[in-house]
Amino acid sequence: MLTEQNKTVVRRFIENFNKQDVETLPRDFADDYVLDFPGGPTGQGREGIRQATSSFMAAFPDLHFSIDDLFAEGDRVAWRWTMTGTHKGNLGPFPASGKSVRLSGISLLRLREGKIMEDKVRADMVGLLQQIGVIPAPGQGGS
Repeated sequence: MLTEQNKTVVRRFIENFNKQDVETLPRDFADDYVLDFPGGPTGQGREGIRQATSSFMAAFPDLHFSIDDLFAEGDRVAWRWTMTGTHKGNLGPFPASGKSVRLSGISLLRLREGKIMEDKVRADMVGLLQQIGVIPAPGQGGS
C-alpha cells in the first residue's frame, strides 16, 4: 500500500509541475528536501523546490512532463520522463533561443511519510544545450 501512496504523491507532483502551480507544488515536499540535479537547477527544502521550479518554468513557460515509466518499491519511486517545451526565458546564463526542446531523463525519489525528501535527477543536459544552440550538435561546427 505504501508504494501506491508514494506513486500517487509523485503523480500529483508531476501534475502540479505541468500546471506550473508553484504555490501547491511544495506541499508534496519535506522540509529537509534535497534536489540533486547535475547541470540543472538546485534546491533544498520547500523554498528551494519553489525557486528551482520557478526558474525552470520561466525558461520553458510551456513545459510539459510526460511519464514514460513509473516504478515504486517501499519508500522509493523512479520515473523515466520526457520534457517538452520552448526555450523562451533565460536558462541560467543562457538567453532565450525560442527553440522547441525535448529532454529525456530519470528521477529517483525517496519519500518519507507521504513527502518527497530526496530527488536525484539525471537528464541529457548536453542534448538540451545542443537543442538551444549553446553547444554544437555532433557534426555541426568544431574542428
